[in-house]
Amino acid sequence: MLSLLAACQDSPAGRSQLILLPDSMMTDLGHEAFAEMKRQQIIETNPAINAFVRCVSEHVIEAAGRVYAAESMPASWEVVVFDNPQPNAFALPGGKIGVHTGMLRLVETPDQLAAVIGHEVGHVLADHGNERMTQQLGIQSVLYVVGLVSEGEGQRLLMEALGIGSQLGIALPFSRAHEREADLIGLNIMATAGFEPKQSVSLWRNMAAAGGGQPLEFLSTHPAHETRIERLEAQMQAALTLYQAASPATCAR
Repeated sequence: MLSLLAACQDSPAGRSQLILLPDSMMTDLGHEAFAEMKRQQIIETNPAINAFVRCVSEHVIEAAGRVYAAESMPASWEVVVFDNPQPNAFALPGGKIGVHTGMLRLVETPDQLAAVIGHEVGHVLADHGNERMTQQLGIQSVLYVVGLVSEGEGQRLLMEALGIGSQLGIALPFSRAHEREADLIGLNIMATAGFEPKQSVSLWRNMAAAGGGQPLEFLSTHPAHETRIERLEAQMQAALTLYQAASPATCAR
């Protein structure tokens, strides 16, 4: 019981969480999963594309450390662009960020990419992968901690908990609570980084429109776009205050 109480913490949004896996283990698994992705997927080598994504990511990461200084942050981050037509992006424990070229074809501005990356970094800052492993996998997670589940199985469980399916790069849904928190965290981060927060709303409208009659795979694993937009707009005034106090971010596309 004492160990369970010690595993309770509050998310950056103030929600009580139960976290059972140590940060060091999540970091190791994140590194292993990312290394596997780099082995299995084609990495984009265009210097201009990579410079653009890294510029946006660096602004977002620096702002995240300032806005959420009380949260544990990786000491360094690796950013990789994957040559993959699926519109997807993700962040893993241990400071790993992946962006698909398919996502870059959908975002119209650096601000919109910042909204995507800020959201994904928000999942990492809030320990959503750890929490979801604890909630959904229960005893399997605990067994892995004490070494009764194989390393390969642990990596698979982590990737599913982080929203990445067995086919690498295929997004799986986070809970509604996790998505709400990542939206709010991401909005605060992008605004503090000097990216126009209203572009987050434009992003989701554009992505919904790009799917035509059917939602894009990335959208299908997230809340209905109108619900997301309503929540973002409800927080927009506070985000605009942060944005107005920030130096504008400049990342040439």
